[in-house]
Amino acid sequence: MATLPRPSTKSAFHRPALDADFDSGINSSAAWTESNKPSIDLLRSTRRYVSESNAQHASLSDEELDEGELILGDDDAQPARALYAFEGKPEFRELDVEAGDEIDVLKADERKPAKLGLLPQSYYTIDHSPNGKQYPRQKEPSGDSITPRGSRRSISPPLIPQNTGEWIATFPSFRHSLLGGKSLNRFSTFVTSGAEEFVLKGSTVLPEADFTTPPSNQGHSREDTAATIDEEEQQRRGRQEADRHFVSAGPSWKEKVPPFRVLVHSPSKLASLLSGAYTVYNITSFFHSQEAPEDEDEERLTDEHEPDDPIANVTVQRRFSHFVVLHTALTRRLPGIALPPLPEKQYAGRFSDDFVEARRGDLERYINKIVRHPVARYAEILTFFLSCESDAEWKRRLPEHLSMPPAGPAFYARVYHPAFNLDKEDIADAADLFENHTRAVGKSVQSLRSIFSKVREARIEMSKAERLLSYSLLSLITSKPLSSSSTGFRTKTEPWCWRSNCHECLKLTKAIQKTSDTLQSVADIYNDHARRTQLATHESMKTTAHPSSIYEGVITTHRATVSRYNEAANGPNPDDDVANRCETVLNITMAEMDTYHTQKQEDFRKLTTEHIDGEIQAYEQILTRLYLARRTFDSPAFDELSTSPRKSSIYERDLANPQAKLNPKPLTQPCPHVFDSTPMRPVSVALQEGVNLLLSSTGRGSVFSKFW
Repeated sequence: MATLPRPSTKSAFHRPALDADFDSGINSSAAWTESNKPSIDLLRSTRRYVSESNAQHASLSDEELDEGELILGDDDAQPARALYAFEGKPEFRELDVEAGDEIDVLKADERKPAKLGLLPQSYYTIDHSPNGKQYPRQKEPSGDSITPRGSRRSISPPLIPQNTGEWIATFPSFRHSLLGGKSLNRFSTFVTSGAEEFVLKGSTVLPEADFTTPPSNQGHSREDTAATIDEEEQQRRGRQEADRHFVSAGPSWKEKVPPFRVLVHSPSKLASLLSGAYTVYNITSFFHSQEAPEDEDEERLTDEHEPDDPIANVTVQRRFSHFVVLHTALTRRLPGIALPPLPEKQYAGRFSDDFVEARRGDLERYINKIVRHPVARYAEILTFFLSCESDAEWKRRLPEHLSMPPAGPAFYARVYHPAFNLDKEDIADAADLFENHTRAVGKSVQSLRSIFSKVREARIEMSKAERLLSYSLLSLITSKPLSSSSTGFRTKTEPWCWRSNCHECLKLTKAIQKTSDTLQSVADIYNDHARRTQLATHESMKTTAHPSSIYEGVITTHRATVSRYNEAANGPNPDDDVANRCETVLNITMAEMDTYHTQKQEDFRKLTTEHIDGEIQAYEQILTRLYLARRTFDSPAFDELSTSPRKSSIYERDLANPQAKLNPKPLTQPCPHVFDSTPMRPVSVALQEGVNLLLSSTGRGSVFSKFW
C-alpha cells in the first residue's frame, strides 16, 4: 500500500495564462510546464507524496518547506506510476489518481486498518526506469494561495513497458481492504456453512468441560439420590458429546457409534382431522454385535450374506414430513457434511401402490445413507428420530430441535484432529482430482441407468419371445393355428397323429405340451425378473448417482480453504492462527472425500453382487424348469405318458387371441433422482400411454378395443 495525499480537483486559484504551449498529455493533471529542460521543480510538481508521520496520523501535510530542504532518502520513497484511475472517498482520506500519475511509495506493505489514505498495490507499478532516481526531490508546498511551480517542458520521461499482471489479481486486495478478507461470493458453501467465518475469526464456542468430572464445589459431600442429574441435564450433555467430532489419520472420520441398519417397511394409510389422509411408515433399526471375524473376507461375507441376528431393534412410525424435519436439522447442525438429498415429495398418485412402494424404497435408501456416515450416525436429531416411540415425547421435543440455530463456525470449532495430519501436495490437487472423478462417475452412472433400462426391456422382449414360442408349439400339436378354430384331430384326447390309438404320438404330444407349458413359466420368470428384481436394482443405482452435485459444497469449501491457507502460510503477512483453522477445515473436507471413497466401494460392490445374485436366482429357476421338461423325454417318464390321455393345456384358450399376453403393460421406471435433469416419473408414462392410446391404430375396431 502507498500513503499518498489526495490532490484537490477543485482549487480556489486560477491557472496562470501562458503564451507558450504546454503538455496536456498524461501528466497534465499533475503539473504545468514552461521550460525546455527537466528541473527539480518539474520532478517536484509531477510527484505526489506524504511523509510517513503524517500517514500514521491519517492526515495530509500542508506545511511548506524551504527551497533547499530536500528529501534525499531514496530508500524510503520509491517512484511509481499509477496504472488505473482510482476515485477515493474523502471521509476515509483516500486518494484520487489518474492513470499515468507519478507517485511516491513510502510504505508498500502497510496494511493496518488505522492507516488511512492508502492506495491499493494493484493500482500502481514501481518505476524502475533510470529517471526514477536521477534527481533529488523536494516536498512541494501546497495550499489554497500557492500554485504549482510550472515551467514549460518539451522532453518527458519515456514510459517503460511493464508487466502489470492480469486483472483478476486485483481482487485479493479488494477483498482484504473492503471486505475484511471475506469472499465476494456470499452464496458459496464456503460462506453459508460458516467455514469462512471460522477461518477468519474462529468461533466463540468455549471448550467443553469434562463431562465425567463433577464440579469442584461439591467437595466430598454425601451422595444423595436427589443430586442425580435430571433428564434435561442428560440431554444437554448428550448434545454436547454428539457435537464433538474427531478426525483420525488419513484424514478420515473416527467412528463413535458402531454401524447399524434401518428398514423402512409396512406403509399404511391414516387420516387426521387437521392434515387429512397421509401415509406412515414403520422404521426399524437393527443393532448387531461387534464381534469382528478374524478374516476380512469372512467379515464381508458375514455382513452381506449371513448377517447375525440383531441383539436389539427399535421400531417407530414416521411420515414423510418427519423426514423433512430430519433432513433440515441435519443440514443445519452438520454444515460441513455432504448429506444425500431428500427424495422428492410426490411423484404421481399420492396413495397408489406404485407411488407408496417407490417412496418407501427411496426413504429406506436415504436413511441408510445417513446412518452409514460416521458423523451423521450419532447426530442427536437422528437418534431422536429413530428411537422416540412416544407421540407425546415426539411432540414435546420436536420444537427443541427445530429451534436450534445453525451450527455455523461452531461445527468446525468442535472438530479435533491430529497435528500435521495433511500433506500440502495432496490438499493442493485433491479438489481437482476428486471433482474430475466424481463427474466421471456421475456420467457413467447415468449411462449405466439408461443401459440398464434397455436390459430390463430386453428381458421383457425375451419373455414375449418365449411365450410366442410356447404358443407356436402348442399350435403345432393341437393343429390350431393362432387366431383360428381347432382342426386336425377328432377329439381332445386323441394324439397328434392321423392314426387312432397311436401311443408313440401320444407320448410325444404330451411331452411337447409339457415343454410348451414350461416355456410359459420361463416367460413369466423373465417378466417378473424385469419388473421386480431388476427394478429394485435399477432403483438402487440412484444411490451412486450425481456424486459431483452432492459433494459440490465440499469441493468449493476445500478450494477456498486451500487459497486462504496459502495466503496465511506463504503470504507477505503470515498468520499462524488462520493457517491452523484452515487445517481444521481441510481435515474435514479430506475426511469427507475419504468417506465417499469408502461408500463408493460399498455401494458398487453391493450393486454388482445384487445384480449377479438376481440373475443367478432367475436363471436357476429357469434351469430347474427346463431340466424337468427335458426329463420328460427320457425313460421311464416318457413311457409313462402313454398311460393316460392328453388333457388340454390352460394356454390353449390364448391361441385365439395371443396378443393379450404378447403385448404386456409398459415397464415401471424408477422414480427420478432429485438431481436428474429429465423427469422420469410414472405420471409421465401414464400420460404418454394415454396419448398413444388415442393416436395409435389398433388394426381393427375402435380405440376402446384395448380396454376389453
